[in-house]
Amino acid sequence: MGRPGAERRGDASDRMAGELMTTTYPPSLPFVEGRAVEPGSGVHTALREPATGEPLGRLLTADEACVDSAVLAARRALDGPWRRTSPVTRSRLLHRLADELEAQHDALSMLEARNVGKAITSVRAEVSHAVDTFRYFAAATAAIEGKSSRPNGALAFQSFREPVGVVAQIVPWNYPLLMAAWKVAPALASGCTVVLKPDPATPLTALRLAELALDAGIPPGVLNVVPADGPRVGSHLVRHAGVDRVAFTGSTATGGEIMRLAADPVKRLSLELGGKSPTVVFADADLDDAVPGAVWGAFTCAGQSCEARSRVLVEDEVFDRFLERFLDQSRTLRVGDPLDPDTVVGSLISTAHRERVHGFVERARAAGAQVLLGGVVPAGPGAFYPPTVVLAPRDAEIVRDEVFGPVVTVQRFRDEEEAVALANDTKYGLFATVWTGDPGRAQRVAAGVRAGTVGINHPYTTFPGVPFGGFKQSGFGREFALETLSEYLESKSVLTWTSRRPANPLR
Repeated sequence: MGRPGAERRGDASDRMAGELMTTTYPPSLPFVEGRAVEPGSGVHTALREPATGEPLGRLLTADEACVDSAVLAARRALDGPWRRTSPVTRSRLLHRLADELEAQHDALSMLEARNVGKAITSVRAEVSHAVDTFRYFAAATAAIEGKSSRPNGALAFQSFREPVGVVAQIVPWNYPLLMAAWKVAPALASGCTVVLKPDPATPLTALRLAELALDAGIPPGVLNVVPADGPRVGSHLVRHAGVDRVAFTGSTATGGEIMRLAADPVKRLSLELGGKSPTVVFADADLDDAVPGAVWGAFTCAGQSCEARSRVLVEDEVFDRFLERFLDQSRTLRVGDPLDPDTVVGSLISTAHRERVHGFVERARAAGAQVLLGGVVPAGPGAFYPPTVVLAPRDAEIVRDEVFGPVVTVQRFRDEEEAVALANDTKYGLFATVWTGDPGRAQRVAAGVRAGTVGINHPYTTFPGVPFGGFKQSGFGREFALETLSEYLESKSVLTWTSRRPANPLR
């Protein structure tokens, strides 16, 4: 499989890109209190490129003792100078971290693409988004302020915002750096300290983030990274008595288990979970926009995204015309080498995950669904799977359950009422996209759809300052917005007696 590499930026950049494409990285270790540490009973794990199966490096995962050390380090940092840093100081440090990320943009993009198997063009955008996330929350520290008032003539009231404390953050394998940025940035902006657990299959950029935070001047112990499995070590982290808050992105099933674990002792919690998001196309939509928008929403990141628009709902009047164009455009998507800038659909995360995805398609086919495109496991190395389009009834497993791959179902609807009913016919409620030429209809449908975010006549999902999160089984809490800071802050009220008369209720 050819690897033409990064965009041309001169001979030196070309040489660097070539080296990064073939590098086998040194063994990776958890990062605790500003240094790499070697857990006593961690598990040695081979890291492989999903696209080739070739070795990428090795990881020694964190064990429970390592998690204990990380939580203790975070507590020491919190009780030390970090709690007393001003919002202005934290803002300056977050801007420095954004600068460090920006300076390492190409190297981080290459590392992420190789570790995850995702198309390099998508990864470059994600690294830029991570930079923007740290800059956004660096600026958002200005919103951390208290207030004061006089409830009555004898009392002066002050309200202070204080950090929640030590935060456990668990991020998935599909967006390792970006999800880390979404969680770490508001936590640090709020004055919290962090123990971050990336997926052990994709730990490399999260570990690099911790190193860059140290380079930016963020004190040791403020950001600790403990790659590890979820059932054993992740559970230990969530239950840890030294953790004050848990933030999780991942599957709905795992989110439910984390809710149970975080209840003893009780911790503050936010969950960003699964999705089965719809694209809704009305007959008055501009198909020149709606077709490529629906293709992008379904197949970007090989469909391995919680907000993937994996259900396409089309009004009867234009169903056949839309479907023909949708299939034609989906066929043209380049599937292959993640480091080729022309690739649109990279590898799935593993061959085991590909088997899971293909299992959905095979069961749908056996149940009578029509596989209109794709649905065949390609020969050769890697974990590739083609864009797949399935015509299936609304009660089919493949329509109702999250596949998490480049698989989309198509369905018809008669009118606006049925469109909203179909869009809502899922336990999830993360995202929806509506394509229509009628502004009034767009607003009615957006109001009727039970989803955390609705895009009208565009497929894009996240922008700085726009809260991102789900309804129903897609979780609770919001990311990437000012209100995210409230997830990491406590409100303390202080009442001062100011009357000359003693405050003695027994007199």
